[in-house]
Amino acid sequence: MGAQNLPIERQTVTSQAAARLRDKILRGDYREGVPLRQDALAAELGVSRIPIREALRQLEVEGLVTFSPHVGAVVSTLSLGEIMELFEVRALLETDLLRRSIDQLTAADLDRAEDILDAYETAFREGDVATWGVLNWRFHSTLLGVKDRPLTIGILQNLHNQSDRYTRLQLSLTHGESRAAEEHRAILSAVRDGDVDDACQLLRSHIVDAGRSLVDFLRVHRSGEAAHREPA
Repeated sequence: MGAQNLPIERQTVTSQAAARLRDKILRGDYREGVPLRQDALAAELGVSRIPIREALRQLEVEGLVTFSPHVGAVVSTLSLGEIMELFEVRALLETDLLRRSIDQLTAADLDRAEDILDAYETAFREGDVATWGVLNWRFHSTLLGVKDRPLTIGILQNLHNQSDRYTRLQLSLTHGESRAAEEHRAILSAVRDGDVDDACQLLRSHIVDAGRSLVDFLRVHRSGEAAHREPA
């Protein structure tokens, strides 16, 4: 009986390790391009190397980790073009799902989305960028409530995770949260009114404009970091 339970136990440890590592990447504790040494991570999390290795492979599938032949696992780095592409793909998928979802959303769903926005704005006021990231995905996914598109929802969650770490960096340094909050309210209002075209256009603009703003910010931020690293 004990032997039969070992894979489940190991998977539980792997899932917990992946969750911890994912959170650290999204919070910026492990920045892009940073090597992720399995021995050090195992010691830090108090587990063996096996679940760490499996967790890193899981994060590789999610696009947060890359394996290099001579370095091992590193936090993945996206080019500015890839980041913009990520937001454009998100816009395509999310607007399609929203168009499919509006007729299925209940009053309870919309009230839940509004409660999430209230908590989201509280997190902003308190400077809690990590909580903002969680609530941002929760709000978006609440409006994308179709039950017959689980694969698309899974893809979107991975895209949110990849963009979220950069967005958190941007917000922590620029404090541009008020615009996002206003846009979310406008999207929710259009959904409540049943205005499919307006809701989808607002959602698309919200995502694409956020991507452009982020790319502009990262272009300056990365240039500044590169200049700081150059010898005088």
